[in-house]
Amino acid sequence: MSATPYIFDVSGAAGFDQLVIENSFHKPVLVDFWAEWCAPCKALMPLLAQIAESYQGELLLAKVNCDVEQDIVMRFGVRSLPTVVLFKDGQPVDGFAGAQPESAIRAMLQPHVQLPPEPEADLLESAQALFAEGRIGEAEALAKQVLVEDNQNAAALILYARCLAERGELGEAETVLDAVQGDEHKQALAGARAQLTFLRQAGDLPEVATLKSRLAQQPEDDEAVYQLAIQQLARQQYEPALDALLKLFVRNRSYADGLPHKTLLQVFDLLGSAHPLVATYRRRLYQALY
Repeated sequence: MSATPYIFDVSGAAGFDQLVIENSFHKPVLVDFWAEWCAPCKALMPLLAQIAESYQGELLLAKVNCDVEQDIVMRFGVRSLPTVVLFKDGQPVDGFAGAQPESAIRAMLQPHVQLPPEPEADLLESAQALFAEGRIGEAEALAKQVLVEDNQNAAALILYARCLAERGELGEAETVLDAVQGDEHKQALAGARAQLTFLRQAGDLPEVATLKSRLAQQPEDDEAVYQLAIQQLARQQYEPALDALLKLFVRNRSYADGLPHKTLLQVFDLLGSAHPLVATYRRRLYQALY
């Protein structure tokens, strides 16, 4: 017998009716017909167990030793081993004969068995990773799933707002950020607000091509340097923006009452202290300051 409650051996016709047929009205039951002498059966067993465990109780796995349970073998006309049959609502609904790869088994199960929902933390981590990859729509969908379960989840609210901002829904994004409570995510909240600021500013600035043309004619045009950096930040082109802001700060600390310095700090909040660019440019800023 397995130590896992949803993996078990089946003995006798009555046992089969109780453990497989009756259980299948509540959860799908995968039946593994095997024998001691069957090497492919023994190779398949741990894979089936691993798959069953991944469903965390949403799928049951019943094992039938065909050398012992001849009546069950005859009842279902099992002719070769291994044979695996999926029962649902008292009836066999799918199955296969012979060893199969994990992908094929999961594909067979997919229409009949629902994977358990991911914990909120896992969903949120996935959403944050998708956002970092620029897959905004997918990140937003996962963030919304987290918020369905917990509409006060501060990290999910911040991420959702950043997705909205990237789609141009700046007013709605600000409303979502206003709903964030507590100081636990203070830096992430400051970063999201910085993102909104950069996107709003970029909408009122000259086009990138115009700014680059100005700088080609006059490389030390401080206003054009700063405005181009804001346009780059709005497009998530962080490294060239940070480089330009730092050089502007070094060349003209007093520009717009120290605005390059303030903007650098906003970008650090936006990216977070773990981002490699933050470590690099924070160090370079410190060296420029002192």
